[in-house]
Amino acid sequence: MGHDRGEKAENMAIDGKLVRELAELLAETGLSEIEVEDGDRKIRVARQLTAAPVQHFAAAAPAPVAAPAAAAPAAAPVAAPVVDANAVKSPMVGTCYLAGEPGVPNFVSVGQTVKAGDTLLIIEAMKVMNPIVAPNAGTVTAILVENAQPVEFDQPLVVIA
Repeated sequence: MGHDRGEKAENMAIDGKLVRELAELLAETGLSEIEVEDGDRKIRVARQLTAAPVQHFAAAAPAPVAAPAAAAPAAAPVAAPVVDANAVKSPMVGTCYLAGEPGVPNFVSVGQTVKAGDTLLIIEAMKVMNPIVAPNAGTVTAILVENAQPVEFDQPLVVIA
């Protein structure tokens, strides 16, 4: 039995309190996973989300319309092709911000022409602001997220046609 073995076991010790705190943070923020790295140690806490909350939010959006029952089916097919085609997707889990700071205009708006490399929005993950840039030039045809909304990995954010 050498020193290497003892050090490895010590490095691999899982901090149960940290895992519980991360799990509580997941519940509070509505995120599906959090990953923390500390030197060689990496802790990832994830939870399985059902599709029910997503459907619930989608159903709530047409509520102000006079005939919500008629509006809901019409809205669903329109969203499906948009998501598949030219959507810029989130490279990470985090919180989406449409403007650089409160009180300033959004980075982009629907109908705006953008160049490749233009900042579309920011995703904050673990206190780091990550600009999400246009992969190509085009016109912003849809913004699929709200300001300060939690986003998932690979979630469609903005559509550029």
